[in-house]
Amino acid sequence: MNDEGPLRRNKNRGYQQLRVWEDAVSLFAMVMDAVKGWPYELKRLSSQFIAGADSVHRNIADGYARRSIREYLNFLNIALGSLAETVSSIHAYHRTGKLSETQFDELDALASKLENGMLRLVAALEEKRDRGDWQDSLVVQESNALYG
Repeated sequence: MNDEGPLRRNKNRGYQQLRVWEDAVSLFAMVMDAVKGWPYELKRLSSQFIAGADSVHRNIADGYARRSIREYLNFLNIALGSLAETVSSIHAYHRTGKLSETQFDELDALASKLENGMLRLVAALEEKRDRGDWQDSLVVQESNALYG
């Protein structure tokens, strides 16, 4: 069960069971909290920060729903790009005093865990693709096992 109630089960929503997706949603929520109270002059920067973090979980879901290994990997790589953008923002905003030490540590730790997990997932899925033993029906089970 997720925060909004019972998980509505269907093949296309399996991404909601993925740990990488859960961590990406948590990262997005943390970014949203971090920019609360930023002055109006930083609205564009806070919007870009939010959009980068938002893109991570959205691309994980989008790729999963495509069901082909090629498209899934493509969207996971896009999600990794968005995560890199988010990590860059975390460091820049910390350096300029817009993120406290605590906010920086929490955001960077979660982003690091997510990045490492996604890199392992992509590498393992690429191996499965290359071996030809990808099974669409096992996408959640295989993805979570690979995430570690």
